[in-house]
Amino acid sequence: MQRDILFRDSFPSQSNGIRSEDLAYASAWGIGLSRERDRRIPSMAADQAQASNREQQKKRIIMMILLALLLMSVSVFLIERKESDTIVVKFPSGVELEAEVANTPEKLLFGLAFRETLPPGGGMLYIFEQNGMHRVTTREYRFPIDILWVDEGHHVVHILEHAEPCAKDPCPFFGPPPEEARYVIQTESGFIKTTGVAKGDELKYALRM
Repeated sequence: MQRDILFRDSFPSQSNGIRSEDLAYASAWGIGLSRERDRRIPSMAADQAQASNREQQKKRIIMMILLALLLMSVSVFLIERKESDTIVVKFPSGVELEAEVANTPEKLLFGLAFRETLPPGGGMLYIFEQNGMHRVTTREYRFPIDILWVDEGHHVVHILEHAEPCAKDPCPFFGPPPEEARYVIQTESGFIKTTGVAKGDELKYALRM
């Protein structure tokens, strides 16, 4: 009988459920997990902050690259504009015309098209590859112009005043001159009358640096 009592006492009672030692152990383990979780939260926040910083750095780098490309494009544009040839055409009356040189296929094709106006004392000088019976048009021009045809010796061979702009096809062509010309000068309407330029006048060219 005594042996049975000792045997039963060595096991926990079914009514007790989990032993106090187990509860204490589980409680201690739970606290440990909670502390571990608490330690992970600041670490996760730090990782997120680092990721956010890296993303901002990438954005800044991209913005700097785009800004550099923009500045390079603007610099090239300004250099090209600066290197664009301007020839000063001097007339017998002493009047000088600062003429933008049309010496590329694009400028020879479009001329002063799409421009709202010319700068005071400005114009455009067409330089053709060779002498010829060259004609020009005012397609898509915004203002009337005066036109001068000039030969290779810089003598005026033909003039035309107040050529009207043309907005719709078919647009008229002006010319050809009665003699072969190497150059064509376009200015705002009224220039020929103001300067008194006439056929046979010799013009002088000077490159504006």
